[in-house]
Amino acid sequence: MFDFSEELKKLPDKPGVYIMHSDTDEIIYVGKAINLKNRVRQYFQNSKNKSPKVAAMVSHIAYFEYIVTASEMEALLLECNLIKEHRPKYNVMLKDDKTYPYIKVTIAEEYPRIFITRKYVKDKNRYFGPITDVTAARETVDIIHKLFPIRKCRKSLPKEIGRERPCLNHHIGQCLAPCDSLVSAEEYRKVVDEAIAVLEGKYDYIIKYLEGIMYAASDELDFEKAAATRDKINGIKKIMEKQRISNTGIGDSDVIAFSRAMDEALVQVFFIRGGKLSGREHFLINAPDYIDRSGIMTEFVKQFYSGTAYIPKELILEEPLLEEEEPVIEELLENMRGSKVIITVPQKGEKHKMVQLAAQNAAITFERIGERIKKEQRETIGALEEIKNALGIERIPYRIESYDISNTQGFESVGSMVVFENGRAKNSDYRKFKIKTVIGANDFASMEEVITRRLMHSMKEEKLGSSFARLPDMIFVDGGKTQITAAQNAMQNVGIYIPVCGMVKDDRHRTRGLLYNGEEIELPTNSEGFKLITRIQDEVHRFAIEYHRKLRNEKQVHSILDDIEGIGPKRRRMLMQHFGDIEKIRNAEVDELLEIPEMTIKAAENVYAFFHMQNNDKES
Repeated sequence: MFDFSEELKKLPDKPGVYIMHSDTDEIIYVGKAINLKNRVRQYFQNSKNKSPKVAAMVSHIAYFEYIVTASEMEALLLECNLIKEHRPKYNVMLKDDKTYPYIKVTIAEEYPRIFITRKYVKDKNRYFGPITDVTAARETVDIIHKLFPIRKCRKSLPKEIGRERPCLNHHIGQCLAPCDSLVSAEEYRKVVDEAIAVLEGKYDYIIKYLEGIMYAASDELDFEKAAATRDKINGIKKIMEKQRISNTGIGDSDVIAFSRAMDEALVQVFFIRGGKLSGREHFLINAPDYIDRSGIMTEFVKQFYSGTAYIPKELILEEPLLEEEEPVIEELLENMRGSKVIITVPQKGEKHKMVQLAAQNAAITFERIGERIKKEQRETIGALEEIKNALGIERIPYRIESYDISNTQGFESVGSMVVFENGRAKNSDYRKFKIKTVIGANDFASMEEVITRRLMHSMKEEKLGSSFARLPDMIFVDGGKTQITAAQNAMQNVGIYIPVCGMVKDDRHRTRGLLYNGEEIELPTNSEGFKLITRIQDEVHRFAIEYHRKLRNEKQVHSILDDIEGIGPKRRRMLMQHFGDIEKIRNAEVDELLEIPEMTIKAAENVYAFFHMQNNDKES
């Protein structure tokens, strides 16, 4: 029995994070404190000022624990990570976990490249973004590559100069081929600088510059160059149209406002880069009514900027941050950015107008997507609630891992693991397993191996601090009692217990229901819970079949091409990359085979002879 009075006395006068648990061990609230003793004791003092929801939360606390940190900023980071991991019921939580692409120019390289990345790293390269419209980002990069002949390859230049002949991009005029010393570093950098000017929005400057080149070429009767320059100018104008940006008169900043209703809020963020509105995005958060507007803004800023890659020079907010939280949040942002970050709540002027515009957009978007939000909640959290009630368990299984085994008469047995969090597929946590210890078609032993390896892997990753160390709330296996027993054996071997359900099918191989604790649980086929189970079962089966097919095809490629004299792993790989499949290799002439740089005449003749001899054998 947890003795609150004794445990409260033991609390230290130090910064840290406190974690409140229910009687089912569920984490229901996570908070940070400058002084753990003073902050935690406040929850358990008799006070008439407590809101009904705070009082309700306290009534559900069965025990608490805490983690002492070296500083308040360290406590803030830990708090954000624990909230994201455990999604406590009584915390304000950012529901959207979005990452945005950047256009990266690798100016740290002697021969820079331009491409899209979702990782913003503090290095010597240039990043443009974040860009909220992924399609627009891709189109911009495509146009940049068509306008400016900049390399797309990942070769380490100048180290690898001269090792291979120029690729197709050079022959179609979309690369200057620095890989073969066909352009100097200085000339190449001039082209990159032109592309950077376009990405920086210096359209007028670059268009005037190119018009000068176009007219000079025309005067010199070099009409081909003049036409190419004209096309480049038109391409830049297309980028201008796609950007659809407007001058704001405000520097590099994010403008944040929100609209709330009931226990939810929609936060609107305007991204202003180089004085122009480069994009906007909205985020949904749960916002209990006992949290005031400053509290909502504070929680959003903490959670969003502790996980985003880019910190702007200024945050322009509709509501002030909580007074006691603002200093440590400023410190966190400045440490992440590497320079001062200004936080303002404007009352007039252009910044105030931008905040009002963001607030209006938040209200309009919230109203527009209200029905969609409700539908998504029914299909996700609502579906999980139905599954919880049908199984008679105490807590919603927020993280479900599902497993399936696939093989063809014992050939290349594989296991697949798919993950659903909060009712949505989490593709980044999917895993594939090639069966190592089982020979032949033994699904029971294969399932036991897969789950054992997964649990052992989580124990190793826990020591490394990996996010994948988190165990599921429930495991679904594709099958009945046999597969459930295999999963339970695996957990017994490792010393971990997680509830297991079997996903059973009817005679027509369609989802029928769940098998749990020896009892078959059927949900109405039109219920959201049943639809979610079907989606999970279909997804894990698809993932397993896809992996098995890939291995089977690789095995087939290996068995055919490795029988050809002079074709080793490298040439085999290059053959498949060049032609795409075995049938095209079979139909290729010797001259076509010699288009591969590493292919010798002897090896090409061997490939040609091998397939044509096979064909002759079949005909005879």
